[in-house]
Amino acid sequence: MNFDLPPEIADLQRTVRDFSAKEIAPHAARWSEDEHFPSPVFRRLADLGLMGMLVPEEHGGTDAGMVAYVAVMEELGAADQSVAAAWNAHSTIASLPLAAFGTPEQKERWLRPLASGERLGAFGLTEPSAGSDAAGITTRAERCDGGWVINGTKMFISNAGTEISLGVTVLAVTGKGEDGRKRYATFFVPEGTSGYTKGNRLKKLGWHALDTRELVFTDCFVPDDHLIGEEGNGLRQFLAVLDKGRISVAALGLSLTAAALRLGVQHARTRHQFGRPLVDFQAVAHKLADIATEYEAARCLVYKAAWLADQGRPHATEAAMAKLYASEAANRAASQSVQVHGGYGYIRESDISRFYADAKILEIGEGTNEVQRNVIARALTR
Repeated sequence: MNFDLPPEIADLQRTVRDFSAKEIAPHAARWSEDEHFPSPVFRRLADLGLMGMLVPEEHGGTDAGMVAYVAVMEELGAADQSVAAAWNAHSTIASLPLAAFGTPEQKERWLRPLASGERLGAFGLTEPSAGSDAAGITTRAERCDGGWVINGTKMFISNAGTEISLGVTVLAVTGKGEDGRKRYATFFVPEGTSGYTKGNRLKKLGWHALDTRELVFTDCFVPDDHLIGEEGNGLRQFLAVLDKGRISVAALGLSLTAAALRLGVQHARTRHQFGRPLVDFQAVAHKLADIATEYEAARCLVYKAAWLADQGRPHATEAAMAKLYASEAANRAASQSVQVHGGYGYIRESDISRFYADAKILEIGEGTNEVQRNVIARALTR
């Protein structure tokens, strides 16, 4: 059993580590404080070939696979969770529906600029009254001559309001089938489409540099060729790509745990109390030991789920386990690292305070941890 990354992936990870240390980490605190979305960073990520890692090469991506994706996420997320979260949303739920279900023309028109990093992608699922209950969305798309008219509101949508946003893929209800159940479809709504408007950036607890907004669709017309996949299968299509999104959020948690450990160790070595460095006190050392142990456990879960995905094997349960454990480990790690930092950890100038604020959303996004437990329980009892 080989736990080493393949040489080509290890080399890529080192490249991204160096890039993150020079281009992201020194600026992350300022971006967060100013709530600034750093568009130029994504241009440079594109230059490294990182904006289409899960997209086939024929459509402008690199098709690097989930293990490579997780390795890159470890480095981006340890530098700045906001940048990593934007990259994650773009790379998974924004790009994968087009890659999996788009027509050749749609892939050339929209997927290629996303995969090349020329533009940034977003996916509109969550609504003011529908989050974990994806089937409960009320945004509607009604047929009309030559296309569809969309009406409704999406909430907590990332990447839709930046200067490099291409548009948003939207899940909408299209009616009911003969069995009385809702039918769903996904549509691509390009930037600048009439009837598509965006609210102001939301003021969040964490992920301050990530652009997150309410999206409103008022008699928003899109032509027939903006329908992605088959009408009626929209929800199934979204769920089909969701597991990779869960693995990527798990990788975000893994990267945050690593950052919390690094910052905690650094502070414990340099901060002195009672004439001794903090690391000499067993109560502090044990906190660091717990974080390190949970990091290794989370790493095994995350990389296993990613490896299964790359092998084309079932991985829904493993993705849920990885997301569940890694996100909760990240929250524990951030809390314990703040405790090690003491008062210094509670001021916004400290890096650990930023990671602490960023940690909570990992238990909520891409399916709450309550939902992950349901997924795991169903797999055990079916």
